[in-house]
Amino acid sequence: MPIHEQNLIRPENIITNEELEIDGIDVSGHWSTFIESRVVTDYNEDIEDEVAALPGGEYINRCWQCGSCTNSCTVNAVNPDFNPRFWIYLVRMGMESELLRDKDIIWQCVSCNKCTYSCPRDVNPEGVMKALSHWLELKGHTPKSPSMHFDEEFADQVFSTGKIEEGRVIRGFFQRTGQPLIQDWLVELVKRLIRHMPVKLLMTMGLANFVRPRTRDWGRAQAAIEEYVLERDAANRKALGLDAAGDH
Repeated sequence: MPIHEQNLIRPENIITNEELEIDGIDVSGHWSTFIESRVVTDYNEDIEDEVAALPGGEYINRCWQCGSCTNSCTVNAVNPDFNPRFWIYLVRMGMESELLRDKDIIWQCVSCNKCTYSCPRDVNPEGVMKALSHWLELKGHTPKSPSMHFDEEFADQVFSTGKIEEGRVIRGFFQRTGQPLIQDWLVELVKRLIRHMPVKLLMTMGLANFVRPRTRDWGRAQAAIEEYVLERDAANRKALGLDAAGDH
């Protein structure tokens, strides 16, 4: 299904002749607006299969371009350039370089799942966005996004201890992304917690920042999870034709 909305045409591809006469008829200005024709040289017939091989992208082939995902998208409401339907179209068409022009905003999905709830074909657009972000990172097209750093910090803590300690997650996330620990919003949050939370709970949370509590008998569960993660990562890289180091 062709994409023909004007807002999806790159501005540099719209040509307007200020002075143009055809067969004695003046068609200058608005009447001579054309879309620059081009030959698609960036076709990648494997990209749909690669995205489909990653968790969340399994049902991208079901998309029939109705636009329900973009219409319901939380991010699209504030940034019209965030367009899941268009990106799914580009993936299925194999237009890799066109897709890469939006690589800096694709990862901004907030996982609200409104798109998934509204999709009539069970494409799971939210999962596709996550798979596409992962594809970009595995292929080396983008550095790890802040959301990916947070996900990794969160997962690493669960895998190693079987527990979630919010303070350690935030501190680890700031360290991964090079942010200072002292931030105005965080200071204000701590002040409010101190005023409203029980003293015992505050002491427990504070202690957890220095002594890592661990779920009892977590060792075997940890080993099983780590084995699964390694297997999943190897499978993802194999699907994209990458070796363990990320090279082709």
